[in-house]
Amino acid sequence: MQGVGIDPKRFRELAEKASAKGEGMIKVIVAGAGGRMGGRLVNLIRESKSLQLAAAVEKKGHPAVGRDAGEVAGGSPLGITIGDDLSALADRGDVLIDFTAPEATLANLHVMAARKKAAVIGTTGLSSEQVTELKTTANKMACVFAPNMSVGVNLMLKVIADIAHRLGDDYDIEVMEAHHRLKKDAPSGTALKIAEVLAGATGKDLKEVAVYGRKGMIGERRRGEIGMQVIRAGDIIGDHTVLFGGIGERLEVTHRASSRDTFATGALRAAEWVVRQPHGLYDMQDVLGLR
Repeated sequence: MQGVGIDPKRFRELAEKASAKGEGMIKVIVAGAGGRMGGRLVNLIRESKSLQLAAAVEKKGHPAVGRDAGEVAGGSPLGITIGDDLSALADRGDVLIDFTAPEATLANLHVMAARKKAAVIGTTGLSSEQVTELKTTANKMACVFAPNMSVGVNLMLKVIADIAHRLGDDYDIEVMEAHHRLKKDAPSGTALKIAEVLAGATGKDLKEVAVYGRKGMIGERRRGEIGMQVIRAGDIIGDHTVLFGGIGERLEVTHRASSRDTFATGALRAAEWVVRQPHGLYDMQDVLGLR
């Protein structure tokens, strides 16, 4: 009985098809691949039909460095080893997604900008000086910077601006947020963005009207204040509420995140969008066409 072989021409076609796998897909580098958000990004990219994991990085000394990104994320191997030097990996990708820490994010952004690559930044807790540096660097590339990548939160920002503008100072405004016990910055970047939107919609400077918590004999509430209240407990992913308090009624707008996938999927959506944009700084309002 003769053995059955593969026609050489057909073999070459299959080989070429295999080598071209991923061609046309957007190649993503994930910063902080050993963390909770990084792991979700890796797994969601694995499932994507338009995105491909090109590289993964962590800070030097992190236990995930040298391990397979897929395994660290709790899945099967992807053949992508987590490195600790973005500059050695940056040319592999089209876009960086970074949910790390302010100093690391700025360093990563400089690396990507030098190569004219795109970036999606979801890092919070940046100082005003760091935000200025980020904006200056981001304008040398195509970059989406947003404290919250959730579609729902960004729709909320649009809605509360209209509500605040229409209600004016006759209604008191309080912003309340709750996150897990491990979150380091407070208020959250999302809460600060919410407060900035509310201040802008009512013609105020947030620095002049924000009140961060209250204690003791503080006297009557000043007209036009924007109160900021913070909760840190357990494993809360992220809750944000805006309360508009009037005489005889109150209106509350609340967003609750039940999974980090909410933010991760928004970041992937931003990554697909930003690689097609000219150099400049964008946010999720641009990505979602809400501006």
